[in-house]
Amino acid sequence: MIDLHAMLPALKSLARDAGRAILDVYRGDFAVTRKDDASPVTEADLRAEAIILAGLGKIAPDIPVVSEEAMSAGAEVDVSGGRFWLVDPLDGTKEFVKRNGEFTVNIGLIWEGRPRLGVLYAPVLDRLFAATPEGATLEENGEPPRRIACRRTPGRGLTVLSSRSHRDPAQFDSFVQPFHVAEIRHSGSSLKFALIAAGEADLYPRFGRTMEWDTAAAHAILDAAGGCLSLPDGRPLTYGKPGFANPSVVAWGTPTPDVR
Repeated sequence: MIDLHAMLPALKSLARDAGRAILDVYRGDFAVTRKDDASPVTEADLRAEAIILAGLGKIAPDIPVVSEEAMSAGAEVDVSGGRFWLVDPLDGTKEFVKRNGEFTVNIGLIWEGRPRLGVLYAPVLDRLFAATPEGATLEENGEPPRRIACRRTPGRGLTVLSSRSHRDPAQFDSFVQPFHVAEIRHSGSSLKFALIAAGEADLYPRFGRTMEWDTAAAHAILDAAGGCLSLPDGRPLTYGKPGFANPSVVAWGTPTPDVR
């Protein structure tokens, strides 16, 4: 049996190491190339992935790793054992290129189709979110980890998050219309899921394709904080799907989806 709590400190350190490598690139001049799917990739993505893959190989050498850039390069990973890592070394490359700071390092452990362990680090903001099934924490401003949890719905209405770079306005507006919305905020990367886990927002509908490595770490954190991640119709999001592609998803600050 894997001791998830024992793994967490090493995973946090690994995410910070990857974050430092990303910032080294971010602070200088860098080139942007395009992958086969036209999405951007930079030296920061590749450096961070190399650090994480090497680290996971030491932390848990028997657990296979599905990582974004390796998969884009044609890697094949057998996840039939039901236990595997999902890694996005730099989620929000478009935000990285825009230099707005809204990008993250993501490491998630999937066990029997569900996220069980997650670390999400925003290097520019120096916010590190982490979770096991027993709870979620946030480290920031050099302070010790503190427990975080989704908040009760504010009386003034929901704070709804919207993707800064990936948005279908018609679907988004239709989905949120039944809810009492106080504010809509635009943000980048998987950080949006973590903001709901920290009680800083309430709802995030994401229409369009994502990949499992985009959501795994944040999903673990959201679940541990008392929220959930589902399909728009309320069905659960599972992992280990062929091709590792997700359909549209919705992040909720409630334990069960509030489908209307």
